[in-house]
Amino acid sequence: MPTTSPGTPVDFPIHAAAATPPGSAVSWGAIIAGAAGTAALSLILTLLGMGLGFSAVSPWVNDGASATTIGLSAIAWLTLTQLLASALGGYLAGRLRTRWLQLHPDEVYFRDSAHGFLAWAVATLATVALLTSALASIVGGTVRAGASMAGAAGPAAMAGAASAAGGMLPGADRAGGDGGLAYLLDSLFRQSTDVPDGAQRQPVTERDAREVRRIILETVRTGDLPAQERRYLGRMIAERTGLTPEQAEARVSATYAALQTRLREAESTAWQVADEARKASAKVTLWMFISLLVGAFFASVAGIYGGRQRDD
Repeated sequence: MPTTSPGTPVDFPIHAAAATPPGSAVSWGAIIAGAAGTAALSLILTLLGMGLGFSAVSPWVNDGASATTIGLSAIAWLTLTQLLASALGGYLAGRLRTRWLQLHPDEVYFRDSAHGFLAWAVATLATVALLTSALASIVGGTVRAGASMAGAAGPAAMAGAASAAGGMLPGADRAGGDGGLAYLLDSLFRQSTDVPDGAQRQPVTERDAREVRRIILETVRTGDLPAQERRYLGRMIAERTGLTPEQAEARVSATYAALQTRLREAESTAWQVADEARKASAKVTLWMFISLLVGAFFASVAGIYGGRQRDD
């Protein structure tokens, strides 16, 4: 204690740290630097993973890695990318931030871990903001591709397109325009080998073919072939093929049954593909969640490690 005479003010010593005004607990410069490091290393590792993945895929059957192997490898590489990139960003954020004096070690550890976590968070949010459309394409691409494949596989989507277009399937009048559906509908007017060559037949016009297609597609869409429509189609086909009305009606019924079978098969395929796409999307989303958690954890730990090295 300094001694003074009575009436003289006491001059107490003041610690230098106490005289310094406290600064912000968050060093955004260090956080942004760590986030930049995280984003850059993530990009590099992602490109490397894509290159390794393309080299493992082959268009030839029974050549190259299997789909299961590629899927597991992609999950492992995604997790490893998050681990390494987040650890680098967290280390940079902890190592580069300004050293705090006169703080309890627990508070220093918390702030270092918080800086690592914030560096990871900023890098993640920036990546999502820049690649929102790409992420949406990754998650939903499988569903859209599967639905397109299922729609092209059978007449389910064909009948729907025909109904939406006023009953006329786009490209139905062009050879091969709608695959197996056009083949079945054209077979209605096929000449029977049991009919004599000299039998009287009316020529098949484009208008007749369009009308038959519209009627058949509409009945397939509604799921019912009325008796009057069957008789009408049977009479039209009989006049143009030389068949008897009974034979023509039997051909109409057989064609309608074949279309119904293809419709059920297409619906079953569409449901199966959609279910597989749903499961695949759920797995991708779950593993992305796990990899992000891994990244957040290692970024926080690396922030503490970088802070310790800075203080030492």
